[in-house]
This record gives sequence, structure tokens and C-alpha cells, in this order.
Amino acid sequence: MKRDVLTLDASASGDIELDESVFGVEPRSDILHRVVRWQLAKRQAGTHSTKGRSEVSYSTKKIYRQKGTGGARHGARSAPIFRGGGVYKGPVSRSHAHELPKKVRALGLKMALSDKAASDRLIVLDTATLEDGKTKSLKAHLEKLGIRKALFIDGDVDAGFARAASNLEGIDVLPGAGANVYDIMLKDTLVVTRAGIDALTARLSADKKEATA
Repeated sequence: MKRDVLTLDASASGDIELDESVFGVEPRSDILHRVVRWQLAKRQAGTHSTKGRSEVSYSTKKIYRQKGTGGARHGARSAPIFRGGGVYKGPVSRSHAHELPKKVRALGLKMALSDKAASDRLIVLDTATLEDGKTKSLKAHLEKLGIRKALFIDGDVDAGFARAASNLEGIDVLPGAGANVYDIMLKDTLVVTRAGIDALTARLSADKKEATA
């Protein structure tokens, strides 16, 4: 699969051959959904917590005698039905992360990349470097390329480019090692440099070899 390569000034810079096993996979919504759910579950802090009956700071003295009051029998005001009592089956601190096979994660990333390529929302750049590191300069380059909301993936992210992009809403920059399904699907356009293509291909080829080993 051949794709044209552009520069930041939107001029032609040759072409590149994309690996069909990485950028030519038929996307499946169920696989993408599973990977996104796995990513978002890992991101959850899980710090929500309430105190149960044994944890509240309350007297454990019996509030009234067991029988003869005409009311229900209670042992202490720490019971969940009383104001200030413990919460029954409330949330506790825990991890929301769950397991997902490595082969499924790698397949999901390939499908996300392939979806951008198939829908013509993949732009390949020669390099993504910005010597002055100014947001104004990068904004002018993006206007030439017709980009408004995009994810840039590079091999090793240029410090000046990353600094300039951090001030632009809707523009994110990731190294090839940090590419993930959620961030790719979130943006309208995926912009990958030649070095980024090499990093992604090497990463997913390594995952394939480990899975089949």
C-alpha cells in the first residue's frame, strides 16, 4: 500500500510503502470497543470510597432495650438506616482494570490505524520538527495541511514541535511507543511521520512474533 508523503509546508516529498499487515486490516467494531473499554478502565482512579458500619466513628452502645418499646430492634446507631450510620454495600477503593489478551490489543491498534488509512484520514509526513518551537509557526503549517483536530505520531517526538503543539486545542503528539487505540479514534485525522511509521511497524511486528512464539 503506497501513500504520498508531505512536508510540514504541504509540499510533496515522495511516497512510502505501508505494511498491509499493519495498515490494511479490516476494522471490527467489537475489537475496537473491547480495547477502548480496557484502556478507559485502566485510567479510572478507583479512589471512590464510603465507610461501612464497622468503620464509622459512632458509639456501639445499644440505643434502647431489646423489647417493649414498640419499635424495631437495634443494637447501635451505626446501622445504615440511621443518619450518620455506615453505608450498606457502598463503593470501596479498587482497581477497575481488567485483563485483555495481548493479541487483541495489538489487533485493535492495527484496526485503528487501518481505519484511518481506509477512510483517507491518514497523513504521512516526512518529519515533524520545529526549530523555533513557536505555536504561531505550527499553526500556519497546520492551516496549509488543512488540519484542525489531529494526533501526531513520531518515532522520537521533537521537543520544539511538542512544545508548540501543547498550546493548540485538538492537537496531540505521541511517540510510536505511546500510540493507542483510544487517542487514534478520538481525533479526526492521524498524522504519522516516516519515523513513526517505522516505529509502529516494528512495534506491531514484534507483538506478532511474540504472540506466535
